[in-house]
Amino acid sequence: MMSGTIVIKNGYVFDPLNEVNGDKMDIFIKDGKVVKELSGSEMKDAKEIDANGKTVMPGGVDSHSHIAGAKVNVGRMMRPEDSYKWARGKTPLTHSGSGYTVPSVYMEGYEYSQMGYTTVFEAAVPPMEARHTHEEMRSIPMLDMGGYLVLGNNWFMMRYLKDGDIDRAAAYVAWMMRTHKTYGIKCVNPAGVENWGWGKNISSLDETNIHFEITPREIIDGLTEINEMLGMPMSMHLHANNLGHPGCFETTKESLKLSRSVKAKQNMGVEWADTKMDLKRDQSVYLTHMQFNAFAGTSWRDFESGVKPLADYINNTDHVVIDSGCVPFGEATCMTGDGPSIHDVAVLTGSKWSNTDVEMECGAGVCPFTYLKSNPVHSTQWAMGLECLLLIDDPWKTIMTTDSPNGGPFTKYPLVMSWLMSEASREQTFSECHKWANDRSTLGGVDREMSMYDIAILTRANTAKTIGMAHRKGSFGAGADGDVTIYDIDPTKVDTRDFDNLIQKFSTAEYTIKDGNVVCHNGEITLVPDRRTYYVDVDVKDADEKDMLKDVQEWFRYYSLGFKHYPTPEKYLVNPTVIKVNAEK
Repeated sequence: MMSGTIVIKNGYVFDPLNEVNGDKMDIFIKDGKVVKELSGSEMKDAKEIDANGKTVMPGGVDSHSHIAGAKVNVGRMMRPEDSYKWARGKTPLTHSGSGYTVPSVYMEGYEYSQMGYTTVFEAAVPPMEARHTHEEMRSIPMLDMGGYLVLGNNWFMMRYLKDGDIDRAAAYVAWMMRTHKTYGIKCVNPAGVENWGWGKNISSLDETNIHFEITPREIIDGLTEINEMLGMPMSMHLHANNLGHPGCFETTKESLKLSRSVKAKQNMGVEWADTKMDLKRDQSVYLTHMQFNAFAGTSWRDFESGVKPLADYINNTDHVVIDSGCVPFGEATCMTGDGPSIHDVAVLTGSKWSNTDVEMECGAGVCPFTYLKSNPVHSTQWAMGLECLLLIDDPWKTIMTTDSPNGGPFTKYPLVMSWLMSEASREQTFSECHKWANDRSTLGGVDREMSMYDIAILTRANTAKTIGMAHRKGSFGAGADGDVTIYDIDPTKVDTRDFDNLIQKFSTAEYTIKDGNVVCHNGEITLVPDRRTYYVDVDVKDADEKDMLKDVQEWFRYYSLGFKHYPTPEKYLVNPTVIKVNAEK
């Protein structure tokens, strides 16, 4: 598909990566890329959109969502009510679809686009199920995508790190990223998920697991070091131990301290298909769904928010970035690579439950869930998710998510935005919640109201920066992808007391533009664009990789499939876009 030439005129532009804060200006796009200006002849042929009195931001970027893969499909099967309660019909341009907490693949793409998002990353790809994950991503329209490879309980990683063989471990990670066409390192309940295969878990950072006798501390430290050795575009993506248990904030805080001594690699030689550049990031660890990692108390009876001590720590250090994992109430579907945590949810709720062990690599669990304002714990979780974003002073350390669909579906992002921007909106919800929301969190004493600039950081600029894509996503800098969201919101006249209007406007962007093409207008899909799948190809020494592969092939006798069937060929990807790291070798 050829990208046209377009000019967006007179909008109030919010582009934090380029320090543009509501300036009234024009945005020019040519051949799918942002340019500084267009020539006179190009202007004559350009499509023009008058954004006078409207908010203009780069296309939305979601760095943590569960929308593709085997456990997502299990979630769909366990939620049949989603299919008949929420559906859209086929049009000459679009497919039909269904689903609310876990929409079908077509619905996912359309609904993200309607909100103004153009880029979404799947947060957990089991290596053995990478082919299936890519097949689903291939079917999701509208969005550029990528995925994070789950490695925190991988047998090879545990063996190499236990032996202190960091070079072999690094060679293995590099090979796995290229083999399964994935983008970053994901670490889930390190050492604990392997124990879950034997009906056990891990309760502390220094408890060794069975068989491999390695601790979570050793795995977190090792994966963080490897991530920086290899110069990966994004920080190591951490789902900490004891998630979802009262008191887990202490484990989370200690886990964050482990990465303090590992300095983020400041100059990463990254080569894209169309350019080569040095990228920079500040953080060495990306803590995901912080709300679920921030439970305090010793039991559900004295449960309370543990966000403030974590936020205080993050405010005083520079090596951590978080996403929030907000809880917007209502129906959800809990799904995670942390199998034991899902089992505990099922025991608490009595709900149906699914569990999977992925041989030699990881595991997962799925459990439908409903968050109720009348429930004391749920109401506190709602407050905690917002605390994660409002108590951390620097918005460049935070990203807004619902850990979709764990805290709630991504379609509730506009509701979360209203709570962040409007104290009146929060007070309204407080009045509907169990009193624990106020009594056992600090949110009631927070009067901070985020600006449009802050929202652009949390949903675009910092998301792109965190995943190493600030040169082409979440930005209007010259050469960036021509992805634009236009909201029918005049930022000079925003009334935060009229939060229902904010929710409505954020829910349906007036225009979503991808690669210089209008793909959605006032909720109607107008074009199904080309899209990309990003993955990382990291160079390591040939001798290290040869030695590692000899060992992997020897141990592959424990797998139930042959070695030659393990890799994911590029044909499973839509428009594969490789990011070569340390390509100068």
